[in-house]
Amino acid sequence: MLIYIIRRLLVAIPTIALLVIAAFCMMHLAPGGPFTSERPLPPDVLANIEARYGLDQPLWKQLWDYFVNIVLHFDFGPSFVYKDRDVNDIIATGFPISLTYGSLAFLAATLVGVALGIAAAIRHNTWIDYFAVSLGIAAQALPNFIMGPILILTFTLWLGWLPGGGWNGGQWQYLIMPVIALSTSYMGSIARITRSSMLEVMNANFIRTARAKGLPQRSIIWRHAMKPTLLPVVSYLGPVFVYVLTGSVFVDLYFSTGGLGQAYVNSALTRDYAVLLGVTILYGALTVIVNLLTDLAYAWFDPKIRY
Repeated sequence: MLIYIIRRLLVAIPTIALLVIAAFCMMHLAPGGPFTSERPLPPDVLANIEARYGLDQPLWKQLWDYFVNIVLHFDFGPSFVYKDRDVNDIIATGFPISLTYGSLAFLAATLVGVALGIAAAIRHNTWIDYFAVSLGIAAQALPNFIMGPILILTFTLWLGWLPGGGWNGGQWQYLIMPVIALSTSYMGSIARITRSSMLEVMNANFIRTARAKGLPQRSIIWRHAMKPTLLPVVSYLGPVFVYVLTGSVFVDLYFSTGGLGQAYVNSALTRDYAVLLGVTILYGALTVIVNLLTDLAYAWFDPKIRY
């Protein structure tokens, strides 16, 4: 297992380094700049500003300085729009918010999706199976950018039960709708994968052997069928966690939570390339790290993967 972990780390670290280089180059190849506008600045003023932020240096020198600052100090540099804040401050303010309701959405989608999938497989071709399948299809048909406005119209404007936006320290009233908006579509996918995997495992030879030995159904499910059933689910949960965080862009806009997604969109509109680049690298690095953890979890569930 240790050799497998080292091997996966030797793949993940260069991947993150290539991500930083690719994101930096693509950002500098984009047309325009952080200080271009409809009314161009005088050349002397523009030269002073570029010298202040090091934009007058050759591209390789800018990339090297940026890479060194990230590796040694985890410093994404100053913001080009907010003079009194740097990118680290913006990330430190918005990321905990996105991580809070993103983690809750991931937990809700996993627990409800796995429970629905197992119930549908155990009660195959009954009303429970039909209900779970129908609920999963309906949830997948409503992504978060559609579910968000529907929730606001229903629970805020029509019923008046929940606030339509804001954060207010993360009180539960402000968490319910963002969590539902983020979790529903992934819950349907998890339920579908769990159901199909459980149906396949329950027809396997070792399950027939366990039944022939007279083991109770509960013991067969939890002690013998659950672990192989969760193998494809685990491989799907890693990307889902990243999708939940990156999908918070729409949730931040609809519910005005103040999360990182809102800062990401604002930086694109104001051409604050430093913030845009920092958040892009953060999301990309999270994708690599979560996929690494998923591979390790998969290898723990199925030791054959290590070989």
